[in-house]
Order: sequence, then C-alpha cells, then structure tokens
Amino acid sequence: MKKTSKFKIIENYIKEQIANDKLKVGDQIMTEEQLCKHFGVSRMTVNKALTNLTELGYINRIPGKGSFVTTPHVSKNITKKSSFTEDMKEIGLKAGSRLISYQILRGETIPHIAKLLKLKDDDLIHYFIRLRTGNNTPIAISYTYISANVIPAIDVKSLDRSFYEFLNKKGIVRSILNWEIKALMPTDYQKQLLNITGNNTALLKVCHTTHCIIGDNDAVPFEYIETCYNSDLYSYHLQTDERAG
Repeated sequence: MKKTSKFKIIENYIKEQIANDKLKVGDQIMTEEQLCKHFGVSRMTVNKALTNLTELGYINRIPGKGSFVTTPHVSKNITKKSSFTEDMKEIGLKAGSRLISYQILRGETIPHIAKLLKLKDDDLIHYFIRLRTGNNTPIAISYTYISANVIPAIDVKSLDRSFYEFLNKKGIVRSILNWEIKALMPTDYQKQLLNITGNNTALLKVCHTTHCIIGDNDAVPFEYIETCYNSDLYSYHLQTDERAG
C-alpha cells in the first residue's frame, strides 16, 4: 500500500478541519512552527502543504501575519459532468440546499420553458428555487423547471438535499444538453440571499436542458435549470488535451 506523503497528511488534516467547521472562513490556522512541531516534520514539508492549500483556494497566506481560511472557490472544468454536490465534495465542503419557493405552473404561463421541455399549454411544470451552499456558505441560486409528464410528483423534502439523489433513486438516466453561460449583475434580492455586499460582484448564470430516456423511447427533455453563481466563489475553465497547432 502506497504511503501518504507527509505534506499530504498536513493538507488533509487542514481540509478536514475546514470541512467539519472546526476552522471557519477568516480563522487563522497553526503557524508553520506549530505545524512542524505537531507533525514532526521540516519547515520545507509544511511550506509545501501550505503552498498547495493556497493554490487550491483553501487558505490565504499573509506575510508577517500567518495563514487564514479563505472563502471556498470552485474552478470547474466546463467539460466535466458533475453535480453541485459533487463539486462541493471535491473541494472538501459539505453541499447544502435551502428551498426558497415551490409551485406548479401550467405550460401556458411560461411558454418559453414549455417550448424547451416540449410541453403543451395544459401540461404541468414543477418550478422551485433553491439556495445552494457549501459548508453553509451561500454560493448559488438555482431556478429549476421539471416536466410533470416525466416526474408527476416530487418529494418536497428532497429539495432541501440533493435533488439528483432523488432522481437517481427513481432510476432516471440523464444527459445534459444546450449549455449557455453568461454574466449578469445580481438583483437586490439575489445579493441578500448570497450575502453579497457592494456593487462589484457579478453572477455567473449557467443554463442547461436535461434529457432522460424513458423505456425504449428517445431521450426527452424533462428539466431546464438556471443557476446563478457568485462569481467570486465559482468559475469555469476549459481544459483539453489538444496541442496548439
């Protein structure tokens, strides 16, 4: 079995403390000297661990003052098909959801959504708004539309957790199509939900349609979602294996 490097042990220790809320945003972590004594390692090993944690966005090192837990940030590869819950887990945070509102609408009241989901005027659509968090820090607001033709009933309790877990239990196989990403300024209400102060933070609005396969039929659109991320906490990047010609 491969032995874990000493600097990785320090990294994992600090990540776990952040994930378990023993260290919160703004808290100062142990000094380099304290970490050396605690783990019985050299200052070079500690410095490597702290450098990695800084690059990953866990801490901010201030010369002459120390290292402090910073606001979590996700930098997601745009080609990666992962859920919000999986994104949070990857950076050591516990994903959370808080239901803001839930209602059932007819297609005729939101014709642009009905068209995307290939629904008729009389068809029903579940519509809910949720605040998404990482370790209780507000990160995004999601606006979700679900075809009642595909999912007639939704357990509202599931909306305070991972909705995709609810879909997984129903055996719904999904594929995401038609991505769109754009920047916009938040409304006063969005700023309140996301704890945004000042007027310099934009939202990253990510929209997509989700399809599913039912029986032997072709894939049908059943979900349209708009997620507005605090751009200070969430960003996208494109990473490919292609070489420049």
